[in-house]
Amino acid sequence: MGLENLAQAGKAVPAKIKVRKRTKSSIVITCTLVTLLLLTVYTFTTFGSKEIDLAKGMTETFANIKTMFLEPRLQHFTLADAFIQVTVTMGLAFLTTLIGAIIALFFGLLAAENLSSGRWPAVIKGAVAFIRAVPTVLWVLIFAVSAGLGSVAAVVGMTFHTVGYLIKAYSESFEEMDNGVIEAMKASGASWWQTVFQAVLPSSAAYIISWTFLRFEVNFAVAVAMGAAAGAGGIGYDMFMASNFYYDLREVGVITFFILGFAILLELAAGRIKKMT
Repeated sequence: MGLENLAQAGKAVPAKIKVRKRTKSSIVITCTLVTLLLLTVYTFTTFGSKEIDLAKGMTETFANIKTMFLEPRLQHFTLADAFIQVTVTMGLAFLTTLIGAIIALFFGLLAAENLSSGRWPAVIKGAVAFIRAVPTVLWVLIFAVSAGLGSVAAVVGMTFHTVGYLIKAYSESFEEMDNGVIEAMKASGASWWQTVFQAVLPSSAAYIISWTFLRFEVNFAVAVAMGAAAGAGGIGYDMFMASNFYYDLREVGVITFFILGFAILLELAAGRIKKMT
């Protein structure tokens, strides 16, 4: 029975299947995915793993995990020392986040297209894109050339990357505002600073707090790594010594539990702050 007969009989006519035409972008994406898949297969087939006993490696890995997390023990320092070192790492993360947030707030206002004019938004966004493209540890090592390895290079390098991260986050939060509010403030004769303090910041406060606390959590994890990589101190340096110098897996397990506990506390605090805002 044809479509016309079905229509005359009062039956539903099946809709025509629309075939999407392949565009240039879809072809590029498909080719990229296929290329990455082929490279992955080639890497695994040519990887020099002939001398590796996979079963033995898996057994030793599970044994090390069991020793770390089921048999934790401190030998080279006390629980009080571990707590102090965790607070040092927390202080490093807090300091870099605070300094970075203050600097990023000003430049974020200039980078927002609805608050700034001219080439400022494009220039600032281009600069922070370059800053974010370079990992934090590389910025720390770059500044370590002049300041030397230690807490100073860690603070400057982490702050540098934090500024680049938060400028993008803040500017996008400002750009999501209702432009009608900004236009109304300008029409009433308000200055740029009055518009910022009376309209922009109050309406974006929740987003600013959320992004800042998210970066604080990231900086805490980075501060742990910088304690080992840049000699910045804190619990990361103790973990480096326990895993590489002493090779005490039980001590590494205790330090891991400390870091995990503080990370959970940060997450709970972030949730409480979000509810308050």
